[in-house]
Amino acid sequence: MISRIPDPAAALPAKDYPVQPVPFTAVRVTGGFWQARQETNRTVTVPFALRQCEETGRLKNFDLAAETRRRRAAGEATFQNKPVTIYPFDDSDVYKVIEGAAYSLSTTPDPVLDGKLDEWIARITAAQEPDGYLYTFRTMHPDAPVQEWISPQRWLNDPDLSHEIYNLGHLYEAGVAHFQATGKRSLLDACLRSAELLWKDFGDRTLRIAPGHQVIEMGLAKLYRVTGDARWIELAQVFLEARGPGGKEYSQQHELVIHQAEAVGHAVRANYMYAGMADVAALTGDARYVSAITKIWDNAAGKKLYLTGGVGAMGHGEAYGKDYELPNDGYNETCAAIAFMMWNHRMFLLTGEAKYMDVLERTCFNGFISGASLSGDRFFYPNPLVYDGASKFNHGFAGRAPWFGCACCPPNLMRTTAAITGYFYAVKDESLYVNFFAESEGEIALAGTKVKVAQRTAYPWNGNVRLTISPRQAVNFSLRVRIPGWASGHPVPSDLYAFESAVTPGWTLRVDGKAVTPTLENGYAVISREWRAGDTVELDLPMPVQRVVADARVGAARGCVALERGPVLYCVEGVDSTVAPGSVTLSAKARITPVAHRDRLGGVTTLEVEDGATARFTAIPYYAWNNRGLSPMAVWLKVGRGL
Repeated sequence: MISRIPDPAAALPAKDYPVQPVPFTAVRVTGGFWQARQETNRTVTVPFALRQCEETGRLKNFDLAAETRRRRAAGEATFQNKPVTIYPFDDSDVYKVIEGAAYSLSTTPDPVLDGKLDEWIARITAAQEPDGYLYTFRTMHPDAPVQEWISPQRWLNDPDLSHEIYNLGHLYEAGVAHFQATGKRSLLDACLRSAELLWKDFGDRTLRIAPGHQVIEMGLAKLYRVTGDARWIELAQVFLEARGPGGKEYSQQHELVIHQAEAVGHAVRANYMYAGMADVAALTGDARYVSAITKIWDNAAGKKLYLTGGVGAMGHGEAYGKDYELPNDGYNETCAAIAFMMWNHRMFLLTGEAKYMDVLERTCFNGFISGASLSGDRFFYPNPLVYDGASKFNHGFAGRAPWFGCACCPPNLMRTTAAITGYFYAVKDESLYVNFFAESEGEIALAGTKVKVAQRTAYPWNGNVRLTISPRQAVNFSLRVRIPGWASGHPVPSDLYAFESAVTPGWTLRVDGKAVTPTLENGYAVISREWRAGDTVELDLPMPVQRVVADARVGAARGCVALERGPVLYCVEGVDSTVAPGSVTLSAKARITPVAHRDRLGGVTTLEVEDGATARFTAIPYYAWNNRGLSPMAVWLKVGRGL
């Protein structure tokens, strides 16, 4: 029986995050940095990803599964097909592309794209078995496993590599996104048929199987939100409680989830699980999950975080390393950065603490957007902090690649960029949180009325942010404006990295043109007052160039400095230096001048460095490296004496 969709007000869960995000559909970028990224994503990356799913055979796998079902039903008892792609998780790429395309439809109607998704969904649902099972690699070749990762029986190999349940997590996210974007139930109903099967097989907790690659937990939480059916959040908890003790650390099965205290194993799996734990904690009120993920976050952010905001240092196993094990050629998978953003956002929603948004911002402006080229059709899977200019470090490619055999990262980038405005604002009671600075407009329900908020800013190149607050009627509430850690002298909320200079120019805040000294709470400047249409708040965040040093236990950065300005980390590419980036030295006397370029690398501020009479080079934003051909690159620069 398919779950009914109740009235939205009736579907609200009894428990939820204390802080509620403002939906990305309520906010739109109107110019500047993120408008350029989103427009490239919409016009280039979305159609490119759609073509790749068709041209690489990912969508054809659904046709082959449907053909096997159809011909067997017609009497061909032994008919079967073989997949045209390599991995049984290739289904998930199709689902993520649908999700990202649906997000794009939510903000920019497109009848052609809408029709394309309808066609895809018809092909997907044709592959679904009558009891709800949807997994092309088994359905097209049902008599025996067609791939060594698959067990002869459903689900049994999921704790290792079959990815049956992982695929469904991305299916559920896509189904909810498509339903919310279009109002159509075609894919959502397929999700609910699948979820009914999961409930039948796992709901009584007799079959104890921990998904080998997490994401189902977040997908089920989204199904719960849209249907109000409490079985789905209970099922998410069933999968979490199936983990440990005594299993593989690689897939976080070594301990019960409530006893885990360190970020370990495959970084994408781990971060998806920690985000899923946050969802279950919020929606069930189980404080044990909050306690566990807080300890894990402290470990990840305090001992295993790259300056780019990337995580997952080890190429072997795509995994978290040991404490302070942060080699410059570290793996830093793009998907791990995206999952880390998801987890950090949820930690903020649980606590209202700005430090989680500070880390999210660091990842977003550096280790996340580095994954896509400025052209929108070339991608990084790993994101190292050093490159020799020649090696094929990127899954067999030297430099950015057009696609991958294991193609999880490009559609992940696509869906995250399309919905980035969901990180901008949040509300709690009669407080409005301003978390993200970008040229944008939004309308937010708060304190019994609608409040329009407009931002005018050149962030991240300039730290001046002008907010115009326009409620429909005069209303009292507290505006909570995040003061980034970097603006208060702390690049990260731990001692893992520090600014070399202890002097940080102070930020200022003006309300309707008058300077104010607001209360600071949990990293937010709090302004409580009656707000009227047209009221303005102007935040000024000075952006000096900062030299960053790492904790001495980070051996790869010992004796080195890195350069930052505002939320943006910089690197040196060989194309901008007469000296190999790995040999560049930077003295304490170096003169570093920010220079804005409207047309260079899509519009950036570079750092022009003069160190002595002859040493001159340019540093560019890390996210923009390898957009001008192959060239060596380095983030950490050796400390020199200077002249």
